[in-house]
Amino acid sequence: MSASLSRRDLLAVSGSLAASALLPSIASAAPANVAAAKGVTLDLKPMLLKLRHTWTIARSSSDEKKNGLLTLASGGITGYGETAANKRYGQSWESGEAAFAKVKAACAGLSPWEHLAWLERAEEAAGGDSQVVAALDMALWDWKGKAVGQPVWKLLGIPTGRMAQTTFSIGIDTPEVMKEKVKEAEPYPLLKVKVGLPGDETNVAAIRSVTQKPIRVDANEGWATAEEALAKIAWLKTMGIEFVEQPLPVAKNAEMKAVKAASVLPLVADESVLHVKDVPSLVGLFDGVNAKLAKCGGITRAYELAALGRALGFKLMLGCMIESSLGIAAAVAVAPLYDWLDLDGNLLVANDPWKGLVLKDGRWDLPSGPGLGVVPV
Repeated sequence: MSASLSRRDLLAVSGSLAASALLPSIASAAPANVAAAKGVTLDLKPMLLKLRHTWTIARSSSDEKKNGLLTLASGGITGYGETAANKRYGQSWESGEAAFAKVKAACAGLSPWEHLAWLERAEEAAGGDSQVVAALDMALWDWKGKAVGQPVWKLLGIPTGRMAQTTFSIGIDTPEVMKEKVKEAEPYPLLKVKVGLPGDETNVAAIRSVTQKPIRVDANEGWATAEEALAKIAWLKTMGIEFVEQPLPVAKNAEMKAVKAASVLPLVADESVLHVKDVPSLVGLFDGVNAKLAKCGGITRAYELAALGRALGFKLMLGCMIESSLGIAAAVAVAPLYDWLDLDGNLLVANDPWKGLVLKDGRWDLPSGPGLGVVPV
């Protein structure tokens, strides 16, 4: 891909975006046989998730995650969504609470069928706290699916038979603990290993000593220079690694361009891509983009991001935060649009408060139930 778009590329992008923009508009119209919803009640409450293991990446470590449960009730139907804060973007449970209050006020008077109006007002009111916009979008789709008795993926027109296998993530720890985590991950056919701290080679070699499964790695901006990144990437190739996520900090685009030009492995943007509008600037810097609902603003925006990314020639990856099965179910609804999946956040949680998702041979089933297809435990 070149750093600039040809006229042909621009027309392809424009067509993809036009098509993606139509989808939520069509889905937002209330069917003639469905009674109009009157009055909407919005609420946000904390949802504390306990992790099976201490979760360590290049920049942080934690034993629990305080997410939020957003409920949208109208006409006797309740839709659910999940906030998942990320410190990297200045988010927290508290920032989500504050953003939610502003979003609630901004969206007063709207019907659940006015989906795009909700999103536009929420994105403006949230002030960049995309976790709240994502949770609201999830709840709107969940409500809508329940209102018409259909799974969200069917409302989106998502094709069946295209679900990729998800990776299972191994957080940074001592080599011995990481080897034990790999043994615990025996049911999962693909692994994702966190790197980006001193000891990368020791940790990856330890994991390779106990498994020959395909492995992908995520540096989470952990390598400081192009030289360091290229040296690590060259060594990782000898270990049979498939691709590398976010080798350098977001601000280092000049260095990232040099890494892309010389890399022997595909490179995938993670922290460098939050919203749909970020995707074009990554042409020439990465081979793929990793969307997450909590980053981009939910199901609708992930659908749009897939359309734009595909038109620009990127490989598409759909990831997640530490989330319950509610948040993962929302991602599963659009997952068949993506080439690579890292939808394991609920598998890392010891007290998942939602049920209904089914994983077979590393692939999530598209739920058959209405809405997002999950229910409280």
